[in-house]
Amino acid sequence: MTVVADRMTKAAESHRAELLAYCYRMTGSLHDAQDLVQETMLRAWRSAETYDPGRASVRTWLYRIATNLCVDALAAAKRRALPADLSAPSSVADVNELARAPEIPWLEPFPDSGLDHRDPATLAAERESVRLAFVAALQHLPPLQRAVLILRDVLAFRAAETAALLETTPAAVNSALQRARAQLAAAMPDESGLREPTGQELRGLLERYVAAFESKDLDALKRALRDDALLQMPPYAAWFLGRDAIAEFFGTVFARGGDYRFVPIGEANARPAYALYRRRGTPGFEALNLHLFTVGADGVARVDVFHAPDLFPAFGLPTTL
Repeated sequence: MTVVADRMTKAAESHRAELLAYCYRMTGSLHDAQDLVQETMLRAWRSAETYDPGRASVRTWLYRIATNLCVDALAAAKRRALPADLSAPSSVADVNELARAPEIPWLEPFPDSGLDHRDPATLAAERESVRLAFVAALQHLPPLQRAVLILRDVLAFRAAETAALLETTPAAVNSALQRARAQLAAAMPDESGLREPTGQELRGLLERYVAAFESKDLDALKRALRDDALLQMPPYAAWFLGRDAIAEFFGTVFARGGDYRFVPIGEANARPAYALYRRRGTPGFEALNLHLFTVGADGVARVDVFHAPDLFPAFGLPTTL
């Protein structure tokens, strides 16, 4: 048993990265995805003796285990969301009057470094499939439809493979896929009008925002934002629409004192991402939150801020500077 289990563990480990991204798409939570992948590996090790290579590849077998775990976990779970999915923009722009809403299961960010980079041909599709808008839209689907859509459209499993994995028929898989695609299209926001800059243009726009924030220059911050910019900050349910409302809110944040420092961390959810640290009454800077930026040609269009210092290690970040 030990020799077989050890071999299975080594084979399973080679698929850990893609399983983590899969479980994240299914659940919308990095924490839950990590736990589910760990349980997948444990179950694979425990049942290594029963694995039949004539029936399925190791990869397919692992996806069967992970899918069953995800579906079971989602059976009684509430839909994960972002603040803008749940309410109208806030009319209260004072940080001192905002309250956290930890009872809501918020969507969490995912580090692009966690994607499986072994296949460059599929990396672009993988990045698109962890965008916040896509993952948020997935949460509207029933768990089995969610699994079918990810397996077929993201991971390119054949209908027969997916049917065997889910213990159903190809006809049932194709029917579920059609329903899932229709529901996903209805839930996805229209981002067709946003031209995203690249290279030096993108870096310049982000540097303007970062410099304005770190210097607490509200006028410069407003100039770095699009007029219709959106800011949301789970676990706060409040969110803000428009550069004036965002600047007014950050004005109340800056009034509380402290120094800020941004650290670029590459990308998260296929967006440029920074970690924000704050020094206020402490010798060093302490982890505060993660910022994901959606940038248009004329400025920052959206800022998704995740107040989750506990996620910093998953992004390879220290908790203090």
